[in-house]
Amino acid sequence: MHLSDTAATLLGFGVGVLVVLLVAGLAVLLVRVNRLSDQVRRLSHSRPVGAGDLAALRSDLEQALRHVAVVRYDAFGDMGGRLSFSAAVVDDHGDGLVFSTIHARGESRTYAKGVVGGSSDATLTPEEQQALAAARTGSRKA
Repeated sequence: MHLSDTAATLLGFGVGVLVVLLVAGLAVLLVRVNRLSDQVRRLSHSRPVGAGDLAALRSDLEQALRHVAVVRYDAFGDMGGRLSFSAAVVDDHGDGLVFSTIHARGESRTYAKGVVGGSSDATLTPEEQQALAAARTGSRKA
């Protein structure tokens, strides 16, 4: 094994760790959102609350990043396994982010783009647009 092979392996490992951390972070966010949704449901049924209290909780829930979709694809024709992906994480208003990891033979790159109201100042790739649309509509076909 050459030094360049070792460096490439370490780089690939680092990108893999980054992807695992991003996915784990998304999982933690989804668990927290589900707990908040359950809390809103319990509060609305267990005790009388003022309309303002319930409205504030619902407003917080609308701003939670809870709509998620992932699109996997081959970024390059000579690669197999659909190792590249784009993921969208948005709230009820379409605010959030889209991030993509492009996997190539010798390297991987990760990009993040902010989303406000369902659109981004940065140009979104077709895969990023597909992930964003799936997250906003709740479609499981991503």
